[in-house]
Amino acid sequence: MPQVASSNPALWEREWPQTDFNNTSVSDWGEILSGGPPKDGIPALSDPRFLNASDETRIHDREPVITVEIKVQEPRAYPIRYLMWHEIVNDQIGGTPVAVTFCPLCNSGLVFDRRVNGELRTFGVSGKLRNSDMVMYDRETESWWQQAVGQGIVGAHTGDTLTQLPAWMESWAEYTARNPEGLVMDEPNWSRAYGQNPYQNYDSSRRPFLYRGENPPHDIPPLMRVVRVGSQAWPMERLAKAGEITESGVRINWTSGQASALDKANIGASKDVGTIRVYDAESGANVPHDVMFAFAFHAFWPDGTWMLGK
Repeated sequence: MPQVASSNPALWEREWPQTDFNNTSVSDWGEILSGGPPKDGIPALSDPRFLNASDETRIHDREPVITVEIKVQEPRAYPIRYLMWHEIVNDQIGGTPVAVTFCPLCNSGLVFDRRVNGELRTFGVSGKLRNSDMVMYDRETESWWQQAVGQGIVGAHTGDTLTQLPAWMESWAEYTARNPEGLVMDEPNWSRAYGQNPYQNYDSSRRPFLYRGENPPHDIPPLMRVVRVGSQAWPMERLAKAGEITESGVRINWTSGQASALDKANIGASKDVGTIRVYDAESGANVPHDVMFAFAFHAFWPDGTWMLGK
């Protein structure tokens, strides 16, 4: 696990000379920790290579992938076995530039449009964490962005919000069954233990790593997965028991078959956490959402609504 270094904006200014630290929405610098790796120590990817799904033989059927399906474009799967080690993939799907992101410490997998106020941005990993969530940065202005909420928090883009695109985590078997002719990101040309989980047993921990905030209410375990839609969160335990829930304008399905990325050392051999799909209750359209840990939802949405079904 990364080692904690104290927050020190004066030192950060030496590492980030182009970042305007006077322009920020962060009221307490103590919320931001250096997680160990320096800027770009976790190397984000750009312009990845793709294979036809039928040609991919390395991924276990139960391994999670982030699926992006944009109309008129071939579906694409971004395996968590690669995002575990790179956290951000800058890509272009047809006319849509996307950033596919995954924060292991929060289990937060989000896909954003990379255009900000009409200008293209390319994202990297800052090496900083806030509430255990990855702080991204854009290479053009070196502004800092909070991954879980898609918002600029330091620098020129403070207050700007990235557009989240509909995407979801599912098992490799689920993706290929629906998209046998779809695409999958090829293995990056880096020396990494792809398919292995460096955060072994993390989602069974009592307390999140590098987190200083309070625990969620209602006796919800900090590392229980919740499905976030806007500022509402549904506990995964409730969804797994029901199978399908329709309320608050959305229909949420849970099906078994997807392995946790944060359990055993071998991702494909890890426990079943299930796959979530979220649809608009009226139109049936895919709805942007996140499957994150409960502590992270409480940290970033302290006044959010817990959909407990009571």
